[in-house]
Amino acid sequence: MINPFLIETAARRFLIVLSLSTLLFSTGGCSKNGSGQGAASTGDYVNGTPLPERREGTSFFGSNVERGRFRPIYFDFDSQNLRPSEMSKVQEIASFLKNGSSEIIIAGFTDERGTAEYNRGLGDRRAGAVRESLIARGADASHIQTVSFGAEMPADDGHSESAWAKNRRAEIGVVGR
Repeated sequence: MINPFLIETAARRFLIVLSLSTLLFSTGGCSKNGSGQGAASTGDYVNGTPLPERREGTSFFGSNVERGRFRPIYFDFDSQNLRPSEMSKVQEIASFLKNGSSEIIIAGFTDERGTAEYNRGLGDRRAGAVRESLIARGADASHIQTVSFGAEMPADDGHSESAWAKNRRAEIGVVGR
């Protein structure tokens, strides 16, 4: 006779493996940003556009990075798609980059919902979506870095939709020379 406990255990293991593989597949590059291009990153590439080498001593929170020069770009819940209402901000940054030799770091953030791993990935996809949109508007890809902080540094510590909406963002840091 077959032990029902063994059947139940095997079924649970199968469901766990299936769930994990679905999660990995769904977060590993199948997402789209507002321009119709994938916004996921792989290694040192975002959509086939190589990321430039990191400058020694450059960190989003470093003393040589000016934060707050540009307004944050906000995202909808669980999305890396750029909102049409945020495109003027992206254009402002693209114009700034095209008119000089400045470098920027785009930091992606999320609200507190979701696992730390998922939120870091979503923050990365948000930063990548902004990067790709800037490149599409003529910005030099070699002057744009990305980083994700996920939910680690909220703009608003609250636990409401209005607080979460402020945390779903990308911020721009201008690297000083």
